[in-house]
Amino acid sequence: MQRALTTIGFDADDTLWQNEQFFKLTEARFVALLGEHGEAAEISGRLLEAERRNLAFYGFGIKGFVLSMIETAIEVTQGQAPAAVIGEILTAGREMAAHPVETLPHARETLEVLAGEYKLVLITKGDLFDQERKLAQSGLGAFFDAIEIVSDKTVATYQRIFARHGDGAEQAMMVGNSLKSDIWPALEAGAWAVHVPHELTWALEHAQEPQGQARYGKLADLGGLAALIAELAEADPR
Repeated sequence: MQRALTTIGFDADDTLWQNEQFFKLTEARFVALLGEHGEAAEISGRLLEAERRNLAFYGFGIKGFVLSMIETAIEVTQGQAPAAVIGEILTAGREMAAHPVETLPHARETLEVLAGEYKLVLITKGDLFDQERKLAQSGLGAFFDAIEIVSDKTVATYQRIFARHGDGAEQAMMVGNSLKSDIWPALEAGAWAVHVPHELTWALEHAQEPQGQARYGKLADLGGLAALIAELAEADPR
């Protein structure tokens, strides 16, 4: 008898390792740098809008964030941003790209348990160079059968990846912290989806939590994932 669940996809940033906290720290540094040009909330809001506008051009990750900070600095100073300020922004971006990776609780032991039972696929957005660096530093790469660094996560993304590396979306599960990117499109593709919230999830990744979805589960951390997988698969074997 064929198993109901054969493939599990994992998000990386803020699911397996810390990420957003470094963006928040850098944003606070950026806001302080421009403090004489506006209130902190206003500058943060303008930065978020710049990031939203620029996603289609620069994608997700540190490089797009740095370019959005530079754009915002130029805007709030009415084109008079000093070279020293631009230099500080670039330095902050380099420091983000060099920051040591901090894995989240239960990430390693959960992957160790599941790796022998399921095909594991890392599915992450962001800059290719930075994501490869973080994966290598995390020491988690050996647990995965495939690595997919994508420009965005859509229904088509999950259908394609789970067909390529598994038995299709209906026999797959996605695990991640973003309702917008990890949960909704995976469910709509026909997969199971497990939400592991992170307290600092980026504002542009927020979405309404699914209700009444048989293939949806939620955990406080990765420690209970193996048990939840068994529960969800048994309840909805298809």
